[in-house]
Amino acid sequence: MYTALQKIRKDKEAEPTEFEENVAQALFDLENTNQELKSDLKDLFINSALQIDISGSKKAVVIHVPYRLRKSFRKIHLRLVRELEKKFSGKEVVLVATRRIVRPPKKGSAVQRPRSRTLTAVHEAILEDVVYPAEIVGKRVRYRLDGSKIIKIFLDPKSKNDTENKLETFAGVYRKLSGKDVVFDFPVVEA
Repeated sequence: MYTALQKIRKDKEAEPTEFEENVAQALFDLENTNQELKSDLKDLFINSALQIDISGSKKAVVIHVPYRLRKSFRKIHLRLVRELEKKFSGKEVVLVATRRIVRPPKKGSAVQRPRSRTLTAVHEAILEDVVYPAEIVGKRVRYRLDGSKIIKIFLDPKSKNDTENKLETFAGVYRKLSGKDVVFDFPVVEA
């Protein structure tokens, strides 16, 4: 029997939480009811889902998708996010690929870790996933006198209409996933 539980596959056969089951059920319903997404969603599944409080009463749903399926999810990203935001009314949806950080090799070992598994590379990739479909066009790091650090991310002005109201959500989700403070902005284009 084909059920919503086939839309979520957790590592090490862990049981999905109630919220993750709700997200899987929403994906399953979309596959059965929405004709334009049906063929694209047929082979796709998620790894996990989180609900994050952004500010005040704002909430965001972060859906972790398998790294191998991220290209398939990106093809239908706009339509899928729009439909999921309708289902979870009042919550913004962010899709992020599941990536693994590997610790640095011990001194004297011949094993090399891939660059894509370093902490820096994973955090950069998560940042790109969070702001998708907008593209990052610039980045500045500002160090304050007290030693704190703020990263300012400039997004492509072409996607300003789509993402302008989600900048606070992007910052909150990235802070929760990586622990880094970021500020999103659009570069000022001089005429």
